[in-house]
Formats: sequence, C-alpha cells, structure tokens
Amino acid sequence: MNENLRIAVVGATGVVGTEVISTLLDRDFPAEQLTVLGSERSEGEELEYGEETLEVEPVTPEAFRGVGLVLLATPADASRTLAPMAQAAGAWVVDVSSAFRADGNVPLVLPGFNSELLNASFKGRIVALPSAVTTALATLLEPLRQGFGVAQVQVTALMGVSSSGNPGLRELEQQTAALLSGREPEAHVFPQRVGFNVVPQVGPFMANSPWTEEEAGWTLESARLFATKGEVPVVAGTAVQVPTFYGHGLSLHVRLKKPASVDQARAALKGSPALKVLDSPGEKIYPMPSLVTADPTVHVGRLRSFPQSPEWLTLFATVDNAGRGAALNLVEAGLRLAERTA
Repeated sequence: MNENLRIAVVGATGVVGTEVISTLLDRDFPAEQLTVLGSERSEGEELEYGEETLEVEPVTPEAFRGVGLVLLATPADASRTLAPMAQAAGAWVVDVSSAFRADGNVPLVLPGFNSELLNASFKGRIVALPSAVTTALATLLEPLRQGFGVAQVQVTALMGVSSSGNPGLRELEQQTAALLSGREPEAHVFPQRVGFNVVPQVGPFMANSPWTEEEAGWTLESARLFATKGEVPVVAGTAVQVPTFYGHGLSLHVRLKKPASVDQARAALKGSPALKVLDSPGEKIYPMPSLVTADPTVHVGRLRSFPQSPEWLTLFATVDNAGRGAALNLVEAGLRLAERTA
C-alpha cells in the first residue's frame, strides 16, 4: 500500500459507507490519511475509528484536493456529479452505484473476478462496481463456467431492505412496530408495505419496460463481466423486496452447457476460495442471510438437479450486500487501483 495515500470516503454515514470505514480500520489504514465526507444532514457527525474520531465534512471540490483515492458509497445521482469532480482533482475513483455500470468507457470490475482490468489502460480515472446480486452471481457462476460452461441463469433475488440504505432500515423498523401495535403503516421508501410482506419490485421500472432497473442491471453487468472470460451466459430474473434487514438470498436455476451431477457441481464450487458451501439440508445446514453477515464469502447450498434435464442445476445462495456486495469490493478495488502510477 502507498504509505502516503490519502483516501476520501463519500457517503460515510450510510449503510455501505460505515462498512467501508470498518473495512479500512480492519486493514489498519491510518486515520490521519482518511477523510470522511457526507451530505449536509450528516456534516459534523463524529465517527469512531478505533481510538480515533473522524468528523464528517461536507462534499466540495476542495475536499478532494490532495486525495489519491475516492470511494463513492453514494446513490447514482450523486455519483454522476461527484465522480467527475473527484477525477478532475486527480484522484482515482471507485463507485458502488449504478451510475457508470453501462458506460463502456468505465471499467466494470469485480475484485477477484476480473481484477486485471485495474492494471489495464482505460479512459479516465473512474471504475464502476457491479451490484451485490451480480457480485454473488458472478462469484458462484465462475467455477461452474470453468468446469461445465454456463448457458443460461434464472434468478429470483430476495433482497434485504438495507439495499435502500438507512431509510430502508428505518422504514422496516417503523412498519414492524406499527403492525405489531395493530396499525397499518404507510409506505414511503418502498412502493408497497414491506413489513410482514414481500414486494416483487425493487427500485423503479425501466421506461416502457416490464423490467425494473435492478433486474435489467443483472443482465447488463453479467454480460460485461463475463465478456472478459469469452463466454456470456444469459442472466434474467425477478427482484423481490423481503422484510429482512441485511443480506440477499438468490434462488437460482442454472443451465449448464455440459451436464454435471450434484456432486461434480458441489466439488467445483468448493474449489473457489470466494465461496462457502453449506449444503447439508438433512442437518438443516444451508445458506441464510443471518449467517452471511460480515462474511467475505458468498454462501451456496441446496444443490439439486433433475434426471429429466441433467443440464439444469438448482441452488440457493446468500451474500452480505453491504459487506461483500459493496464495501469490500470498494476497498479491494480502490487499494489496488491506487497502486497504479499517475
């Protein structure tokens, strides 16, 4: 690590931002080389950083002066403004939002999957990261692709409310309290009540399309990531908001190019250090969001196949959306990017 590197974390008080701060602390990054930035609402807040305290500063062009790496844990609208601002100040920028995922001039990088792009030449100084769902998909599909080839993926993503940040967490808390008190709460953050309910819509629908932006993103992001491997599976599915706070669950149907037994598929998955296989359903051992919190691996289990269609594999996976699906990717990609010369 560059000993003189200065890092700015934008959105430091949000769900992902606080995870980024925790990750940097775990890596012993010096407090005096870390700047935490936020909105007007969070300006002046103090964040614990080991034995130190970091004060949240406002986001201004001057805040990026002398900063070598900017980690954006911000919504897409904010990232579209802040990333060029930080780039103009000479910093490398890693963005976790959807703002630049479809931009062909901006590398889409998943650390450990196509990290080589961080050393390649590209236009500008901005790098985009895939969503938490795409992170889990790419991580578990890659060993299957290497072993058997992957043609098609159908996914239902059961998404915790932390995907909508602190407002999502508060809304589920408030709705749960209201329902337990016999009151029907209103929905503000989500399109329908999420308390004691499941909502088959995460984020807005695309214009003139039955797909949400979240769902369409999986297809686009997977295509961009796997294009670097020379084989692009077709990925499509449904995003469902569920009344859990953290962690996403993915129910997957994968069509392999070469049929594989469950034992063969399990062995391939166990060979990946980025995965943890929990697949003993008879002993009630399988992936659950409650188990994946703070775990840097993607959990996978409930492997099944059909004798009538041996090319299809069914499984269930979970990912810590705030950690592995966002903050860890931000820090890992950022630190590697910062090793490049200017």
